[in-house]
Amino acid sequence: MEMCWIVNGIYNDLWVQLMLLLLASQRHPAMQRYNANDSTLDIEDNFVESVPGIERRKVLLLEDDDDFKGIMKDFLHDHGYEVVAVRNGVEGVHEVLASDFEVILCDMMMPTLPGDMFFRAVERMRPHLCERFIFMTGHRGNPKVNDFVRTVNGTMLSKPFQVDDLMEMIAFVQVRMAMA
Repeated sequence: MEMCWIVNGIYNDLWVQLMLLLLASQRHPAMQRYNANDSTLDIEDNFVESVPGIERRKVLLLEDDDDFKGIMKDFLHDHGYEVVAVRNGVEGVHEVLASDFEVILCDMMMPTLPGDMFFRAVERMRPHLCERFIFMTGHRGNPKVNDFVRTVNGTMLSKPFQVDDLMEMIAFVQVRMAMA
């Protein structure tokens, strides 16, 4: 059972949702999700760590906003992913050359090497990874971003996004890879 706190109304944005999830994952008293019965156990807690032989799925996260990157990294780690987080496409290229990733979460607007140029570099170096991209942008009205994502038949999350949407996109990429 997926536990998620969504704040409606004026505070319904990604920052608040991810912060609430982070507080919940750290068992912050204000976000206690267990009832008073001590025998209640959330089976998802530390599931990956508790079962021998299950490996974390590896995600590359490219995001230049350090706060957002940290929250995303913690959230994904808590959901069973090993996350390599970098600030821009240049750092991302180094990681792609060094390792393979199940999912690549790529911000479109980054310094040094933006998301579209990073994708083109990966396309030349490690083309099998191109189907694993999920692009993220806060510029959903930007025609350049929209045209690029459409051209590469990509998957895009518009910021702010719901964490459920993020997990659905990751599951979509995983299913697509399993069927390939």
